[in-house]
Amino acid sequence: MYVISGDINVRKRVTKTDEPGSDEDAEMALARRLRFAREHIGLVQADVATALDIPRASVSAIESGKRRVSSLELRRLGRLYRRPVAWLLGEEGTELDADAPLLQVTRVLSDHDKEQVLRFAEFLADAGRPGSAPAERVE
Repeated sequence: MYVISGDINVRKRVTKTDEPGSDEDAEMALARRLRFAREHIGLVQADVATALDIPRASVSAIESGKRRVSSLELRRLGRLYRRPVAWLLGEEGTELDADAPLLQVTRVLSDHDKEQVLRFAEFLADAGRPGSAPAERVE
């Protein structure tokens, strides 16, 4: 991109580093968020490569900021990682509720499995309180 100064014949080349919050910074932040989201749900790069029908090396390049992500790939990654695209892009006001991933995962469980998860959650909650007695269940 070129910026023309007061004299129409003088042009200055504007580099990415001349701009505040450069694209390079945004691309690296996206790469970090993509890796975090993948690891958070327990996928390996090969799983993502299969889902997107791209080589695993491309997933590695995306996560290291060496390869750009197309808008279609970004949308597919958001769906795969169960994250809004706005969150992947780091837009303000898109922080996730800490309980949202838990709710999303348990939605597909059977009633019996949900009961087991609830018991385990209650156990963890009680274990974190020193000297606390096991919580009584209300049904």
